[in-house]
Amino acid sequence: MPSHTRIHDALTRVQTEQDAVDAKRDAIDQFTERVEACSPAPSPAAATGATATVGLTPQRSQGSADKCQAVRQAFAETIRPHSLDDVDDSESLHETIQAELSESIAIALAPTTEATFSPELKQAVLSKSHVRRAATDTLRRALDREVSELGDARDTVDEITEWISTADETALTQLGFNELRTRHETLAVYRSRCEELASHRQDFLDGATSHGETIDVSHRNLVDYAYQDFPVDRPVLTTITRLDETCDECQRIVRQHLVRRV
Repeated sequence: MPSHTRIHDALTRVQTEQDAVDAKRDAIDQFTERVEACSPAPSPAAATGATATVGLTPQRSQGSADKCQAVRQAFAETIRPHSLDDVDDSESLHETIQAELSESIAIALAPTTEATFSPELKQAVLSKSHVRRAATDTLRRALDREVSELGDARDTVDEITEWISTADETALTQLGFNELRTRHETLAVYRSRCEELASHRQDFLDGATSHGETIDVSHRNLVDYAYQDFPVDRPVLTTITRLDETCDECQRIVRQHLVRRV
């Protein structure tokens, strides 16, 4: 049975992150639906004409204030819980809206602001929500690629460690010269595979998952975030390096036996 490695732990971690991203994506969709259901206030021109007839100056009406409050409430009940996973719960609702949608939208929706829930404000909120949705989709694809990378690395590591474990069941003293040479060659092949896997991992870390021309997720930043509280910050490379060292040590011992048989 293959031994448990840091790669197995990394897979569990990234799959947890996938679930979290899916939950946030659903929350963004719910928020968008609730914003779309909110009817905006009349345009400024229409509002001016209406208020002029009764001698009032344009300002945020009670109904518009309620709409802004409804949007803030919708945000608090959908997106906000998924934005606080990595920050202190003391972050205000205004700060979270600012971080997710922009400072201007946070100010416009604030209860102390006189801005109305205009068609322009509604469109701005929806536009920023769509941007956040696209960014979340890109992050999900990046995590999917990381899971695929981890799965391939795990399969290679499992194959090699299982072979070593099985080979160790037979003492080297029981093997003939040809069997020792075959074992030495097999270990050399496995070391080459470790080197190729490490090189491929470095190439992956140097890359990014993109969406259009404006949104991309650096793979190096992704793993920095995903494994920030791991015992090691590079679980794949650490595991591969240790496995290569193990194969090297096994080769050295096999060579000693080969020399004795010559």
